[in-house]
Amino acid sequence: MAIKRSIRTPIQNRVVEAGNLAFVGGVVADDTKQGMGPQTQNILGKIEGYLGEVGLDRKAIVAAQIFVTDLTLKKEMDAVWTSFFGEDMPTRATVGVADLGGPLIEIVVTASR
Repeated sequence: MAIKRSIRTPIQNRVVEAGNLAFVGGVVADDTKQGMGPQTQNILGKIEGYLGEVGLDRKAIVAAQIFVTDLTLKKEMDAVWTSFFGEDMPTRATVGVADLGGPLIEIVVTASR
């Protein structure tokens, strides 16, 4: 199986393709001072851009892992999530974590060709 790495950062490849799958590493918002809704919207937009670099879009996302620092804000995240994906939502797990170093949320996705 060929492995392709795309969009390198100093500590990771943002997208790694293996077989028919594309893995997008943890993505956080550019402005971590914003609330949960705007951070979620920014992250999902960035993920869509990263997938676009390898010829995929949001409809290719099949699974997501979401890490949030405050589960009481989950409804705000869910509203943006539902609006972004519509009826074609991927599977997901949402986990509360103690600290992400500033961001309220971090999202990891897997997409399929």
